[in-house]
Amino acid sequence: MTVPDAVADGAAPMTGVPRGSTEGFEQLIRIGIALSAERNLGRLLESILIEAKTLSGADGGTLYLRTEENTLKFAIMRTDSLGYALGGTTGRPIDFSPLPLFDAAGEENHQNVATHVALTGNVINIRDVYQTTNFDFTGTKAFDAGTGYRSRSFLTVPLKNHVEDVIGVLQLINAQDPAAAAVVPFDSSIEPLIRALASQAAVALDNQQLLDEQRRLLDSFIELIAGAIDAKSPYTGGHCQRVPVLTDMLAQAACDASEGPLSGFCLSEEDRYELHIAAWLHDCGKVTTPEYVVDKATKLETLHNRIHEIRTRFEVAKRDVEIDCLRALLAGAGNPEEIERRRVEKLAQLDEDFAFIASRNIGGEAMSEADAERIHRIAQTTWTRTLDDRLGLSLRERLRVEPLPARPVPCTEHLLADKAEHLVPWERPPADDGANGHGFHMDIPRYQANLGEIHNLNIARGTLTEEERYRINDHIVQTILMLKELPFPRHLRRVPEYAGGHHEAMDGTGYPRGLVREDMSVQARMMAIADIFEALTAGDRPYKKAKTLSESLRIMARMRDEQKIDADLFALFLKAGVYRAYAEHHLMPDQLDEVDVEELLRPVVV
Repeated sequence: MTVPDAVADGAAPMTGVPRGSTEGFEQLIRIGIALSAERNLGRLLESILIEAKTLSGADGGTLYLRTEENTLKFAIMRTDSLGYALGGTTGRPIDFSPLPLFDAAGEENHQNVATHVALTGNVINIRDVYQTTNFDFTGTKAFDAGTGYRSRSFLTVPLKNHVEDVIGVLQLINAQDPAAAAVVPFDSSIEPLIRALASQAAVALDNQQLLDEQRRLLDSFIELIAGAIDAKSPYTGGHCQRVPVLTDMLAQAACDASEGPLSGFCLSEEDRYELHIAAWLHDCGKVTTPEYVVDKATKLETLHNRIHEIRTRFEVAKRDVEIDCLRALLAGAGNPEEIERRRVEKLAQLDEDFAFIASRNIGGEAMSEADAERIHRIAQTTWTRTLDDRLGLSLRERLRVEPLPARPVPCTEHLLADKAEHLVPWERPPADDGANGHGFHMDIPRYQANLGEIHNLNIARGTLTEEERYRINDHIVQTILMLKELPFPRHLRRVPEYAGGHHEAMDGTGYPRGLVREDMSVQARMMAIADIFEALTAGDRPYKKAKTLSESLRIMARMRDEQKIDADLFALFLKAGVYRAYAEHHLMPDQLDEVDVEELLRPVVV
């Protein structure tokens, strides 16, 4: 395509940087350094357009970006004489529709000068858009009619990346002649500088887009992992997604603090991102935690709720009572009325005992000594097994029982039992065995699992045994080990520290390293508060009802007094209203009760 009215070399008045001066090249070097240092895409785009306008002496300009849909979208628009600024840091969106590079038939769109430049990679310099017939300037003329502006000279330059692909278009409008106070054509001598600027800008823009794409990929992958962990258990669904929300809110409140211990706290954009990533990954080690442990809703639950096996044994015991009664009657061994009375009493006792065992299977707040004794007493009831209990076992089960002596059938067994095969040895040493140099300090149970029925029914609180609690807590060890294996870039190097510290306590009683407050960063302490508050207020746990705001905050106030959580951050959490802002979006209406912040801020001497 020829453009006969494009400005000829030297045919137009001088605008912008004078021809042959070193000022332009020095300015170009300065711009290049500035562009390469900018990490915010919006500010980068804005800088490209503003610097190009300054370098060329243009009154206005537009920066377009090429999209995957083969269009040019408006990214930045500026017109100084109209005080017109859209896109970038203005916060004002550009409502114009993107320019299609191809028409409905798939033909290249050369009617618009910007799309022509994007398709050809050529520079187009037009003296007066009202005099040219090479391109369609209907939109420009409509803009002029609506604003009273007079568009005249246009310099449109492609932005090519390192492989010569056009990734955007820079369009400069109305070159200014300061001496004459008039709009003039763009001097062709300025074109090399603008093209050089466009080249620098394209490289910076391409690099930034690649970084943004990598960041989006990393974010998506991290969120996918967190989503998979949440999806793994219906009882922790959403936890990995809600903790980052709370952490970000508390971090913002700390940065906004103008007084108090956190008044000097400040996070850069990269620091915030690092903390955000750590919050998303804080429970990634849960991928190693057995699902039946995470979801254990009753004391006898493993891969299934073993109350059904025990119910079957009680049913067998009841049938034995019936059979013994019938045999006694047939044999004439005693008074029939007395035999019937004993049958009814024994059946009633078995029904009552099973109901009690079933009730103790539900994890409560406490197990009394009397209840524990009754479980042991009921366990002494016997039934007769007539089938070989070593048939149909998995390889793992066989390996556990083969060293043990087999009992010939028929044999008498207890309704409840803690058997040797219920003790599951460690398949490999735990990661925090103290010999690995990671500084983990956790009490490791002797066995990987204890499936004993009496052992499980006598759990004092909740549904987890000591062994299962360890498996739950071990997720933080696995989180640290997994994250340390990742080659995080320099600005994300503290992710393992932040993510791995949210179960530590200020007094050194937390885990896995037993750190004290002085050993922990503010960010790690923030995550501990976010994790605890989310867990207390969550409505998707199998073992508890969701707590109200006031209940949750009273528990956290007690934890503060016991030096389990950071007092300064908890005070900020209350004073800045982070708890309330989060609750209004993520809690159920019946949880949103009144909170006495002043009372919560008063510590109780422990």
